[in-house]
Amino acid sequence: MKIVFMGTPDFARGALDALVRAGHEIVLAVTQPDKPKGRSGQTAQPPVKEYALQKGIPVFQPERIKRPEAVEELKKYPADVFVVAAFGQILSQEILDLPKYGCLNIHASLLPKYRGASPIQHVILDGEEKTGVTVMQMNAGLDTGDMLYKKEIPIAADDTYETLHDKLMALGGEAITEALELLSQGKLKAEPQDDSLSCYAPLITKAMGRLDFSKDAKVLDRQIRGMTPWPSAYTYYNGKQLKIWRAEPADGASGPGESEGRAFPGETGEDLSKISPGEILEVQKDCIKVAAGRGTLWVYEVQLEGKKRMPVHDFLLGVKLRPGEKLG
Repeated sequence: MKIVFMGTPDFARGALDALVRAGHEIVLAVTQPDKPKGRSGQTAQPPVKEYALQKGIPVFQPERIKRPEAVEELKKYPADVFVVAAFGQILSQEILDLPKYGCLNIHASLLPKYRGASPIQHVILDGEEKTGVTVMQMNAGLDTGDMLYKKEIPIAADDTYETLHDKLMALGGEAITEALELLSQGKLKAEPQDDSLSCYAPLITKAMGRLDFSKDAKVLDRQIRGMTPWPSAYTYYNGKQLKIWRAEPADGASGPGESEGRAFPGETGEDLSKISPGEILEVQKDCIKVAAGRGTLWVYEVQLEGKKRMPVHDFLLGVKLRPGEKLG
């Protein structure tokens, strides 16, 4: 098929690569304009642009895809279908109507759940057991079009946003190539979304990374994994920001996989008021045990403000944490 591809980040690059490898003709890659990146502020190309240039695919980077001049540019590249993946701009109805088969979107959730900009992070935050990708027929709404094709995967207990993103990036490439094959055969069946089953996944903000130790340790673990690698989960120690990169929840003071250990304060009648959320309960050579609102959080990898990310073992060589001190 002749395809106009619209996408910007690595997630979209994975889908574009899958389409190229499947033998489709990509007549144009549409992506966001180059933007400054990192502390240096140097201008960086979107991953989709980098890939397209490597493959000799024409690139179009409109400031606003809805503008008349942008629409006229798209008309210069006749295509059977437009494929959209994490493009970052809303398409007008005029654009949706341009190709023969309309515009297909690769969305990183099992619609109608988790419409919106950050579905991968939110399925982890919410403790979902599975997720996947949905290829849908785009309409003027926000991820509300008819569902055409789905593929799902389980969410592992140690999945972070980074690892789950990479799994879904590969799955998205598989889904769109399989869906287009069915489309060419006239075998794709549209299924309307049930709005009553929908939920929204808004953009992740840096503020969402701050840990509140009054919450359940399992909730804190999901927050840490959902915020890795960005914006990262963080707390404070002696006035300095302390990022927590890897941790594990425990119902009691004994850790995951341990069969014995003293009970968490309050489980055997002790006065909970003597333990406050965020209090360091124990410091081991490679682990810091922190009290949560329920259970304990075993912390294995951290990064103190101004320092590198490191295992707790290395961190403790330079910082003398003691039981009774508090994070937060």
